[in-house]
Amino acid sequence: MASPRILSFDLDDTLWPVGPVIAQAERELFLWLQDLYPDAVREHSIESMRELRARVADQFPQHGHDLTFLRRQALAEQFAAAGHDESLADRALEVFFAARNRVEFYPDVRPTLRRLRDRYRLFALSNGNADLERCGIADLFDGHITAGAAGAAKPDARIFAMLLAESGVAAHEVLHVGDDPLADVVGARRAGLQSVWLNRDARAWPPQYAPPPRIVTTLSELV
Repeated sequence: MASPRILSFDLDDTLWPVGPVIAQAERELFLWLQDLYPDAVREHSIESMRELRARVADQFPQHGHDLTFLRRQALAEQFAAAGHDESLADRALEVFFAARNRVEFYPDVRPTLRRLRDRYRLFALSNGNADLERCGIADLFDGHITAGAAGAAKPDARIFAMLLAESGVAAHEVLHVGDDPLADVVGARRAGLQSVWLNRDARAWPPQYAPPPRIVTTLSELV
């Protein structure tokens, strides 16, 4: 493996466990709706709101990569169905995002990023809609490439191309680290980047893909 100039990191389930974060954010959003706009959730549960977003995703496949668009559109339809102005979706999204960005980092994340920051430029490369500033680690990164900004989600080559354009380096000079075999490892490799699979929980590698070039179980192993 050649020495990289840039390290890029997935966020959700790489720097923090995302499942509990999203579940809590959806709970807080639902309670906020119950308190201020009860008629908007009278026929809904958290699960039915997820189903509505899935229907929106089917309706707008061209926006499938943009989770913020899908959530806002679903909320707008939910408000409209209750007779409210669709613009309330923006207020609701802010409630969701405030909770969505209260993440609990894996213990190895902050110390490892600080050490790597001394030697490399660091970028975030994520399909999700976390905000590095709100999460409290923006100072450790030189940039953040999102699927929404790139117009495509990993493993699509376009999001990796945007990373290369923003960082100003060649593909082989980037080492991408992430937990998802297809999105992070296979996608990066197809785009010409180096890749490392972060496997924190002893998962089996999917047999349909060529084995990853390198596996780590914690970020600290990168150092």
